[in-house]
Amino acid sequence: MKFSIERATLLKAVAQAQSVVERRNTIPILANVLIEADGDSVQFRATDLDIEVVDRGPAQVERAGSTTVSAVTLHEIVRKLPDGALVSLTDDGASGRLTVEAGRSNFALATLPKEDFPVMASSEYSCNFSAKAPELRRLFDKSKFAISTEETRYYLNGVYMHVSDADGGQVLRCVATDGHRLARIDSDLPDGAGTMPGIIVPRKTVGELRKLLDDDETEIAVSVSETKVRFATPDITLTSKVIDGTFPDYSRVIPTGNTRKLEVDASEFAQAVDRVATVSSERSRAVKLSLDEDRLVLSVNAPDSGAAEEELAVAYGDDKLDIGFNAKYLLEIASQVDRENAVFLFNSSGDPTLMREGNDTSAVYVVMPMRV
Repeated sequence: MKFSIERATLLKAVAQAQSVVERRNTIPILANVLIEADGDSVQFRATDLDIEVVDRGPAQVERAGSTTVSAVTLHEIVRKLPDGALVSLTDDGASGRLTVEAGRSNFALATLPKEDFPVMASSEYSCNFSAKAPELRRLFDKSKFAISTEETRYYLNGVYMHVSDADGGQVLRCVATDGHRLARIDSDLPDGAGTMPGIIVPRKTVGELRKLLDDDETEIAVSVSETKVRFATPDITLTSKVIDGTFPDYSRVIPTGNTRKLEVDASEFAQAVDRVATVSSERSRAVKLSLDEDRLVLSVNAPDSGAAEEELAVAYGDDKLDIGFNAKYLLEIASQVDRENAVFLFNSSGDPTLMREGNDTSAVYVVMPMRV
C-alpha cells in the first residue's frame, strides 16, 4: 500500500477515528485504525465494538492495499506536522511497519494484521430517512445535558429518539432525563421516518455524532433498526449499537397543571444564577428563588462559605413563591434557551417546574426542586 494525502484531510479522518478508540484496551487491535486505500480515495475505520466510524477522503493512491496502525499515535504525528504538508504513507506488508513521511520527517509505526480488525456486521435497517444537519444538531444538543451518568440505570444513559404525536401531528422527538431534570425536544418529522422504532442513542454516540453535524448544508442519511443506528454523510459513516432497554414513560413527569408563570430574560437569569452560586456549597449547590410581583430574588445561604443575593426585574403576577433548585441544573437549562425569554411554570415549592423558550412548545424542560 502506498498513497499521498493532504495533511488537513488526514488529520480530520484520524481525529474522528482516535476519538472512537477506547484508551484502555485489553484487545490490541481495537487501539488501531484500519486504513484502506483503493482507487482515488482512502478510508479510515475505527471501532470500540459498540461504535464504528468510517471516514473517507481523496488521496493519490499509487498502490492499493490496507493495514492497521495505532490511531492515537498516528493522530499525534499528523497533528504535529506543518500545515499544508503532503503526507505519504507506505506499507510493504513484510516488515510490519507503516512509513509516514512528510517533508523531512519520517516515522515507522508498528502495524497489526488487517484480518484481525473487527468490522461491525451491517444489519438490515427497517427505516431509512434523511434529515438536515441543523435539525439533528438541535435535537441532540438541547437534550444531551440531561443524559444520566448513573450506570445502574443504563436505559437512561442516552437520548431516546422516537416518533411521537404533538399538537400539529407527528414529530421526531428526542428525550433525555436523569431523574432530576428532563429535556424533550421536537422537530418536524422527516419524510420516511414514520415507521422508525424508538431507540436509545448512547451518550458516547451522541458525542461522536456531533462532529458530523457541524456543516449546516449537510444532509444526514439516518438508518434505524431495533439494535443499531447509522448516521451518514458523503464522507463519514457512524454506526452504533443502541441501548438495549426500555425508556420510561417520560410523559408522566411532565407537569400539565402548572399555572404560576414567570418570564425572565434568559441570559440575565443564567448570569445571576452563576454569580450567586459562587458561594454555594459544592455538595448541595442550592439556589433559592423568591418570587413576588414582578420581582425575583435569587439567594444562596451556605453556612460554611457565606451568603449571596441578587434581584431581577421579571414578569410575574401570581402568589408569592419560594422554591429551591440545584444551581447546576438551572444553569444548564437556562443555557439551552436560544430566544430572549425563558418562561418558567411553577405549581408549588415541592412540585416539578416546567421551562420553555418563550411561547415555543417544541422544546420543553422539567427540573425537580430541592429543599432550601
